[in-house]
Amino acid sequence: MSHASPGAALLLALISGLVLAGIFSARRGRELYIRRIPGISAMEEAVGRATEMGRPIFFCAGLYGLKIETLQALAIASYLVRLSARYGTRMIVPVYDAAVFPIAREMLREAYQAEGHPELYNPNDVSYLSDRQFAYASACVGLMNREKVTTCFYFGGYYGESLILSEAGRQLGAVQVAGTPEVTQLPFFVASCDYTIMGEEFYATTAYLTREPVLLGSLVGQDRAKMVLLALVLLGSLLSLLLGANNPFSALFPGTG
Repeated sequence: MSHASPGAALLLALISGLVLAGIFSARRGRELYIRRIPGISAMEEAVGRATEMGRPIFFCAGLYGLKIETLQALAIASYLVRLSARYGTRMIVPVYDAAVFPIAREMLREAYQAEGHPELYNPNDVSYLSDRQFAYASACVGLMNREKVTTCFYFGGYYGESLILSEAGRQLGAVQVAGTPEVTQLPFFVASCDYTIMGEEFYATTAYLTREPVLLGSLVGQDRAKMVLLALVLLGSLLSLLLGANNPFSALFPGTG
C-alpha cells in the first residue's frame, strides 16, 4: 500500500468498510437477503428422492486437497447430512486427500449429533480411496454402482475426472447437482448434471446454507462493493467523455485522463 495511488487506497478502504459493515450487520442479527440459487432448491428435492427410493446419497468433495474449495464443499456436505439425517437416509462421502479424511469424518459425526441422530453415523461411510486422480475416479464409479446411489452431489475443485463421475451417475439415472469454481470443468457438469452451481455461486451456496454471519456478511458486503465500483466506473467513463483530461478522477487515478 505504500506505493498505491490515492484512488487505489480509497477503493480498498471502501471495499473493506462495506465488507466489515456486512459482517457486523449479520452478527447483530440483521436479516441479510441473498437470492436463492435454483441448485439449492434442487438439493432438497434430490435428498427427498433418495429417501423415497431408500437408496444412499453420494457426495464427492473434489480433488483440491485441503484448500478453501474443499472446506466449502465439506460445509455443504455437513448441511446435506443434517438434511438426510432427518429422514434416516444414508450419505456416502469418498475422500481423495488423506489430510481431508479425518476432517470429513468429524464434520459428518458432528452433523449427525446436531440433528439428534448420532446412531446414524457410520465411520465407514466416509472412506479414503486414493490420492491418484483416475484411480480415485474409478473407485468412485465402482462405489456408485455397488451402492446403487440415486442422488449424486459434486462440490469442490475438479479436473478431467469430472465427466467420468457425472456420466457414471447419469447412467445410473441419479439426480445430480454439481458446484465448482473451476470454469474449465463447468461445461461437463452442465452437460451431464441436472443442476450446476457456477463460479461465485459456489461460495454463495455455503453462506446461504450455513447462515454463518462472517460468510453471509462478507458475501453481502462484496456484492455491495461491486455495485459501488460499477457505479464509479460508469461515472468516471461519463466524466472522461464529457470533460476529458479535466475530469476529477484523473487526479485520483493517474493515466485515466
